[in-house]
Amino acid sequence: MRPTGKLHLGHYTGALENWVEQQNLLDEKGARAYETCFLIADYHNLTTSLETGEIYTHSLDMLVDWLAAGIDPEKSPVFRQSQVKEHAELFLIFAMLITSSRLERNPTLKEQVRDLNMDSLTYGHLGYPVLQSADILLYKANVVPVGDDQIPHVEITREIARKFNNQYPHPLLGEVFAEPSPKITKFSRLVGLDGKAKMSKSLGNTILLSDNPDEVMKKMRMAVTDTLKIRKNDPGHPEVCAVYSYHSKFTPSAQLENIAADCRAGTLGCVDCKKLCATNISQELAPLLEKRRYYEERMDMVTDILLDGEKKAKRLAHATMQEVRAAMRLGETTSSNHHSN
Repeated sequence: MRPTGKLHLGHYTGALENWVEQQNLLDEKGARAYETCFLIADYHNLTTSLETGEIYTHSLDMLVDWLAAGIDPEKSPVFRQSQVKEHAELFLIFAMLITSSRLERNPTLKEQVRDLNMDSLTYGHLGYPVLQSADILLYKANVVPVGDDQIPHVEITREIARKFNNQYPHPLLGEVFAEPSPKITKFSRLVGLDGKAKMSKSLGNTILLSDNPDEVMKKMRMAVTDTLKIRKNDPGHPEVCAVYSYHSKFTPSAQLENIAADCRAGTLGCVDCKKLCATNISQELAPLLEKRRYYEERMDMVTDILLDGEKKAKRLAHATMQEVRAAMRLGETTSSNHHSN
């Protein structure tokens, strides 16, 4: 996840919930089903902004939200991409295994260029899926939790893994990399308060995980609802209402059917609907706020968690790069064609 500071509900429903679930998932024998690593992708920030002055503060803010949501650093190393130099090394190698025309066909890149109104594209932005491939394969990941918009990037990663394995078979392992599979998040997109685009801080249409109940209620009052429901007694259409999409996530299913029915019947006004939704969201966020306060009062602990995670990540990355270099025969000190007796 790119460090852009405090996280919002879209991050929570689209990624964090899924991450925590996978981190804690047990197999039939009661052992952990997955070994999980969570990456603060600070290099990736540079693809859309060269400003780095706030990147450390933003990284810590994001990490606090991760911890508050249930990421357990004892189970899952958390670390900054820029502090594990093997990311850049493997990215360089992988960049030789894919053509620029293949990267230009990436549909997610085309959407970014359109949404950000970009006039030109840097080499680094074009190649960011290759850096993502290094992020994934450096830790021998075979499952990648993603939203549906990221599936093309996992496919690029699979292509690069195949190309590397075919080009550079390891003398002992055979294949260095497994081809990872995407694991689609159950609730990957959450529309913003404007009802137009997904939640984005740059669009100002978010509810933050760190917002208290008053802030949630204030923001919810501004949320766009069904534009055809002008008066309270007008029949509504919950399927086109942003607020109802939040209800679908944060309101108990027993209440949900009544809300939809009352909206359609015109007996539930938008003001009351928003109040109920804001209350339900704040109830879900309450334990996160409590844990967030705990970590905010102990930022030295948060820094130690980050540094410890980076030590663990470096060990994993170093081991993988030893295998990569052996497969590529980079750094050999004797020639296979000239053996001494």
